[in-house]
Amino acid sequence: MFVLAGLDRLLFGASPTLYGVLFLLVSALSAVWVRSGDLASAPVVVPIAFAVGLPLLAEGEGGLGGHLMALVTALAMQAGWLYGGTLVAGVIVTVRKLRLMARRVAERESGRDRVGEGERGGSGRAGRARVRGQGRGAAPGTRGSGSYDHRPVGPRSPRPPAQPRRTVPRG
Repeated sequence: MFVLAGLDRLLFGASPTLYGVLFLLVSALSAVWVRSGDLASAPVVVPIAFAVGLPLLAEGEGGLGGHLMALVTALAMQAGWLYGGTLVAGVIVTVRKLRLMARRVAERESGRDRVGEGERGGSGRAGRARVRGQGRGAAPGTRGSGSYDHRPVGPRSPRPPAQPRRTVPRG
């Protein structure tokens, strides 16, 4: 956006409308090109990019204070473009996220269908390995030790009764 603002200033005399239209395009492209893992960052980065290019378009007089005042005024006057670009990025990112979630659900469902087909053929338990101590009961030829592979523990011995604290008398 900084480069586009510089080109706008050189070629078109700092046209805020052109900068706004370019911002909408950059917002849409940013939301489309961002990685799947970084989808939430697109609507956050877009307004920052708008503000980065704006100082080149804001013409202020009178030193640093005048330039800051011109920047704040330009932000206030161009808020529609800012909100529009953020909305465009947010909508595109939301649609992408919903499609990504639907694709993951479909992959999970197709994975379950493949597992279900493998279980139907044969004895019904094809592809499953039994680990000692897991499942319903013990494997044939082993002792039924429950879910742990160590000897059963008997009842605990009772705790001794609680003793009152010995305090030093205050005198």
